[in-house]
Amino acid sequence: MRPTIIFENSHFIAVNKPSGLLSIPDRLGQELSLKELLKNSYGEIYTVHRLDKDTSGIIVFAKDEETHKQLSQLFEGREVEKFYLGLVHGKLINESGSIDAAIMEHPGKTGKMVTHVKGKPSLTDYQVLESFRLYSWLQFQIHTGRTHQIRVHMQHLGHPIVCDELYGDPTPILLSTLKKKFKLSKDAEQERPLMSRLALHSHKLSFTLNNERFELEAELPKDLRAMLAQLRKLQ
Repeated sequence: MRPTIIFENSHFIAVNKPSGLLSIPDRLGQELSLKELLKNSYGEIYTVHRLDKDTSGIIVFAKDEETHKQLSQLFEGREVEKFYLGLVHGKLINESGSIDAAIMEHPGKTGKMVTHVKGKPSLTDYQVLESFRLYSWLQFQIHTGRTHQIRVHMQHLGHPIVCDELYGDPTPILLSTLKKKFKLSKDAEQERPLMSRLALHSHKLSFTLNNERFELEAELPKDLRAMLAQLRKLQ
């Protein structure tokens, strides 16, 4: 679970966060977080935004209070372009579209969100990049930053993100379920899943800070690349 530095200057740092690592410490404080790892290297570091624990990809932290204030205002003012990539269940009817559905906290389940007319306005654009037999590979642009926004909106659309235990089916994807004549190698005791974590990746962030334009991109992690390679092979 080693994070990779994508970009840094004297004001902020952009990191490619691995899936399974918290962005910032949780209430219990028992798990390691990316912020703590960065603090060990950089000393004081400031939270600007966050990613879900199981979402991989680009996340930005400020190095000083003034930059923290500026970046926070950019995110809150929707002046940051945010693009994600994700694998969803099924084939979509439309190649592209917008999901404009308000989101609020689930009235009975802590930590879960739902679409509801009384929620906060939430807008997600999507575009199908590739279609497979059972899955689709999508690009998302989020115009609001609600908790679990893409996950909630894809459930709302009927195409939840692959391996989403909160809003879809957590069952890992096995090659044996995709490939008809699958045979386990003699050395292996059991089959290793192709994908067993939330198949969502924060891919690009674009913003202007101090009159300088930043276009930052986080490479796809190995597990998602391998999953796509197998799906393309089976096509």
